[in-house]
Amino acid sequence: MELPTTPSFRLDGRKALVTGAGRGIGLAAAAALADAGAHVTLCARSGAEVEAVAQAIRTRGQQAEAFALDVTDRERAATEIAARGPFQILFNNAGTNRPAELVDVTPEDYDLVTDLNVRAAFFVAQAVVKGLLAAGLPGSIINVSSQMGLVGGPKRTVYCATKHAIEGFTKALARELGEAGIRVNTICPTFIETPMTAGMLDDPDLAAMVKSKIVLGRLGKVEDLMGAIVFLASDASALVTGASLAVDGGWTAH
Repeated sequence: MELPTTPSFRLDGRKALVTGAGRGIGLAAAAALADAGAHVTLCARSGAEVEAVAQAIRTRGQQAEAFALDVTDRERAATEIAARGPFQILFNNAGTNRPAELVDVTPEDYDLVTDLNVRAAFFVAQAVVKGLLAAGLPGSIINVSSQMGLVGGPKRTVYCATKHAIEGFTKALARELGEAGIRVNTICPTFIETPMTAGMLDDPDLAAMVKSKIVLGRLGKVEDLMGAIVFLASDASALVTGASLAVDGGWTAH
């Protein structure tokens, strides 16, 4: 009897781009992809941060390089991605949040969150896709959404709007690029212990709400996302596109 072979989770020979890679989820993604064999390019606004991460990856014998980039600078982002690519893996992670009640949201807050979470993510994906299509390569685009891209939450009107936009963009792009062998999915984390969430969870009302929603009874750690990231990047998910992978401790099961 000839048994089926499990598809590989290895990423040897593939180039990966990780945005917002200096800390938190982006740092973990870069480490996971490099550990699976990818050559990882890290970018974030702070060049010193991403270079430190890249150096740590190289120190353990893996491949990484880093450069400073503000992904909201569309023209520079397109130029840098074209020059350094093509990238067969994109972890489209740069994002932010400014929690507030709807009546307190300022145009400045709206523009800042939307420009980074939606506009920049859209055009980073565009630049990576252009490189893949020109080279005739397949690829995997992983857009970082959130459980808040699947549900709603208090003081999250702008953030939810941006993440629901990413969900729609991902599904449309998956349909558009399927014939080219380019898969497009989202990963939807719950509250993960990162520098971005640390201050938010000092709010006792928010902390209590979060604990009541996570079925597994704890906050997420970046390590909880690393296997899911490698899965979506690798041939193990070869038939997965246009999907939303919730790593949310059961939040959206309510």
